[in-house]
Amino acid sequence: MATGIKDIAHAVEAAAVMGLFTARPHVLALGEPTHGEDSLLDLRNELFRQLVDQEDYRTIAIESDCLKALVVDDYVASGTGTLDEAMEHGFSHGWGASAANRELVRWMRAHNDGRPASERLRFAGVDGPLEITGAASPRQALTALHGYLSAQLDTDLLPCTGEALDRLLGSDGRWTDPAAMTDPARSVGQSAGAGQLRLVADDLVALLDAQAPHLSTATSREALDRARLYGRTATGLLRYHHWMAADSPARLTRLVGLRDQMMAHNLLAVAERGPALVHAHNSHLQRERSTVRMGGTPLEWWSAGALVSARLGEEYAFLAMALGTIPHQGVDAPPPDTLEGLLYALPDSRCVIAAPQLATALGDTRLAPRVSPWFGYAPLDPDHLPHGDGIVFVKDVPADESLSGRS
Repeated sequence: MATGIKDIAHAVEAAAVMGLFTARPHVLALGEPTHGEDSLLDLRNELFRQLVDQEDYRTIAIESDCLKALVVDDYVASGTGTLDEAMEHGFSHGWGASAANRELVRWMRAHNDGRPASERLRFAGVDGPLEITGAASPRQALTALHGYLSAQLDTDLLPCTGEALDRLLGSDGRWTDPAAMTDPARSVGQSAGAGQLRLVADDLVALLDAQAPHLSTATSREALDRARLYGRTATGLLRYHHWMAADSPARLTRLVGLRDQMMAHNLLAVAERGPALVHAHNSHLQRERSTVRMGGTPLEWWSAGALVSARLGEEYAFLAMALGTIPHQGVDAPPPDTLEGLLYALPDSRCVIAAPQLATALGDTRLAPRVSPWFGYAPLDPDHLPHGDGIVFVKDVPADESLSGRS
């Protein structure tokens, strides 16, 4: 079987990736089955550089806080601040400590140096301001949106003053209490003040939309796009906090689903600017429903990739990444009757394979799901193969100064 598959395996290069499609996808997503391995991010960087140079992609988006990412975008697009500041303040989840992420940002800034604004590469985060311990306060997003509108419009049109908004928000500590993730009673998401804030946020977003003809001429496209980012982040965060406070069996399912919905909205907004490359965990980019066990409870929801694919159709493409071994995490050679085991028998250390061709080559062969001995690595589901565009396979992941991450 491996001999036949060898004929459809190619080097991980832009030309091989583009050969999977009849036309360039508007959004090309590259997944990863584990976080924090710089060697995988180095591969991402190498492939993304080729795709930018050869296929004219204009934005690189990653699984990081969409608001923090504005710091990185300012640096790569216009040189605002320093590389150290961009890495310290422009990433969530600890991703700023990654040497590979630092190299990506350094390269993007160098790529843009001397180019006109219309040709510059942009950076974006697609995740919400969310961590495994909870969600951020909606203060930054709401006050930024309110400030943008109050500077451009008659203040009588706004639903409240800045002072009233500040009083409703209260202390940020109320919103960020990590105990609220496991104890709904500790969340303020369904308090009377939170309910008022949801109405205020809705009114501000509606006002932004209603005044778009004026705002698009009175301010820059950049400023308006950022205001829209603040608006969808504020409403998304308030919705997320609402469900954190819910005493419901659907609580966790709604939370993981809301996170991917925020990712999808951010990715669609990025796509409106032009062709985009995105990198995140496989589970956030796949077209199938995502699943996970959290606290012993099985959860199932539609990923950001599934939502974006439903909107963009063939303009969205997804390359899943699969791994053979991660020795420093106890992930040894895969069993031969698994998808990873089949790919592990190939001679190449890394390759890209068209998923439809691989499914055809397998025919009626049934592959067993691989079971990971380490919680941080999620093997591919062989049942997803017929619905994918391609697989990037990395045979062995070497030990490095990796980050411990989350999916």
